Amino acid sequence: MPADYLGNPLSTRDVATLAAIDDFIGGFITYEPRAEGILAAAEAAPRDLPANVYAGYLAMLIESPEAIPLAGHYLQRARQNLHTDTPWRERRLLDLLHAWLDDDIPTALQLADQLLQAHPRDLCSLKISQYLRFNQGDSPGMLRVALAALPHAGEIAQLHGMLAFAYEQCHLLAEAEAAARHALRLEPREPWAQHALAHVLLTQGRIEEGTAFLESVKHGWDGLNSFMYTHNWWHLALFHLARGNLQQVLDIYDKHVWGILPEYSQDQIGATSLLTRLELAGADLGPRWQALADYLQVRQQDTLQPFLSLQYLYGLARAGRPQAQTLLAALESRAASAPEHSRAVWRDVTLPAAQGLYAHTQGDFERAAQRLDQALPRLVEAGGSHAQRDLFALIAQDAHLRAGHWVTAQQLLELRRRYDADDVPSNRALARVYRELGLPGLAEQAEGRLLNR
Repeated sequence: MPADYLGNPLSTRDVATLAAIDDFIGGFITYEPRAEGILAAAEAAPRDLPANVYAGYLAMLIESPEAIPLAGHYLQRARQNLHTDTPWRERRLLDLLHAWLDDDIPTALQLADQLLQAHPRDLCSLKISQYLRFNQGDSPGMLRVALAALPHAGEIAQLHGMLAFAYEQCHLLAEAEAAARHALRLEPREPWAQHALAHVLLTQGRIEEGTAFLESVKHGWDGLNSFMYTHNWWHLALFHLARGNLQQVLDIYDKHVWGILPEYSQDQIGATSLLTRLELAGADLGPRWQALADYLQVRQQDTLQPFLSLQYLYGLARAGRPQAQTLLAALESRAASAPEHSRAVWRDVTLPAAQGLYAHTQGDFERAAQRLDQALPRLVEAGGSHAQRDLFALIAQDAHLRAGHWVTAQQLLELRRRYDADDVPSNRALARVYRELGLPGLAEQAEGRLLNR
């Protein structure tokens, strides 16, 4: 029987279709645009079940309600090619797509586990398993599936990158760094390992080291898909932001974070996140919110993923677009009607967070602080990485500052300084907070740290 380049069996016989499947799998785990060729391959091979299943996977990864009919098209075509002799593995791949399309994530994860137990070198199923678990905040599950594959695919750099990110999301930073560096020894350009290492260095406050590392590898990001390209540049921007280099961050935003594929979900939330951080740090954004909101308008009914919807909402509201109110109403409806497995996160985490974010954009800082504080302890359940979710903590911190909650603000800011004592936005805010608290000596210390930069 034919197999993909990782050795997993396939029923595909056509050489061109098999090559397109390899490009999809390889491009998916390396973040290369060649993965997108699976759509044309599936159209050219309507009777090939694996090609159409993988095309359905790609459609789901577009992360848009408009992509659901496209995924359904490929699902239906694949189901028409089911036969009594269809191999077990391909039936499970098809069932996984069906469950994912139906938002039956528990079943999709069970099927991914079955596939990985039988075929531990199926790194496509592993990546999808990690993706779905990441969106639920299940970092231990991400780690478990990667560790299970390690004895079977330990020579593959991308597996170590997946392992590194899972370790980092479990707060196992030493293990994450070791796995990322091992991946980079196997393949120095491995972008997901670079990304995982950036997480570690940022979390540990190794700002200068992180800046130097990403600056040294950024030349390798050309040719990646828009998510990985913009996201690694986003990480580099965070290091520069920590040292108050606002103009440099604005340049990164304009050249490398926004405008690469502005219709894509991940590009949109990366832009929303970086603009918000810049604004909180005191940057003049000019017309950038409005330019972003022009692309966010289509998200006014998008409740596909909690983590994405929250950032769509903030971007629309910050730009003053009426679609923000429409999306907030859609989130209220979703909180009441979500399937049982996700209802709690929509009702108890996403909705209060959304209400807090909207309140912040309207200048109601008391309500913003109250609602965000309610959501933050469980925000991991809505998905996103630690670095990404820190956006909401920063907005909550700003709400406390603007509401004059000086004691709370002091606690939040000094806790933030525990991992980066010289963080410029934090010290600038602390100087003000300590003066409001009648502690001028501490205010001068904070100002002195700014002068030393």
